[in-house]
This record gives sequence, C-alpha cells and structure tokens, in this order.
Amino acid sequence: MKFVVVDDSSTMRRIIVNTLKSMGHTDVVQGEDGVEGWRAINSNPDVDVILTDWNMPNMNGMRLVQKIRADARFEKIPIVMITTEGGKKEVISAMKAGVNNYIVKPFTPDVLRKKLESVLEG
Repeated sequence: MKFVVVDDSSTMRRIIVNTLKSMGHTDVVQGEDGVEGWRAINSNPDVDVILTDWNMPNMNGMRLVQKIRADARFEKIPIVMITTEGGKKEVISAMKAGVNNYIVKPFTPDVLRKKLESVLEG
C-alpha cells in the first residue's frame, strides 16, 4: 500500500511514518504542506491512503481535502485528518469536506493504527 503523509512538522511526519512502518507499510511519500501534498498525490496516482494535517502554510489540509475530493481520480482515496483542531465544529467541517477519519493531536501510535484499520476495512 502507498501512503501520502502531509504535515508541516517533520517530527510529526516521522512519528506517522514510524507508526506506518511498524504496521508493515513502507511505501510512504511525504509533503510538508498542502502544495507539496497535492504534488505528491498527482505524482503517485496509485496512492491508497492520505494522512494530512489541517494547519499548514501555503495550502492548509482542509483546502487539500477539497482539491482531492473535487478530482475524480482521487475522490475515493481514504483521507485521515491528523490535527490539533479538536472542536466538534472542526470535526464536522472536515467530515463534510470528505475526510474519512479524524485524529486529534497528540495521539498514540495505537490510535493511528486503529483509525487506519477502520478506514482500510471500510
């Protein structure tokens, strides 16, 4: 499986990538903002799952989700939003935009594992 991980924090990307590796997923492309994430998704049309932060420079995660969902090539790819935005209003907005699951930072690797399993089974 191929994953795209988009977060402006290199530490957070490393935590996510290490969790994916512990699950046996080593095919991971990274981006540090929505612009790089969008580029990575377009360069890797066989991507299986996208994990993105919300608050990033240049293009935020919500705008990235909207671009992905507006493109027929990517509209079915599961997206997990991983963010500090934990309010009910934000979660609802992300879900309406097309996010499949939502993780609030800080999180444990086990939470990421469970959310990914749920998205991959669903």
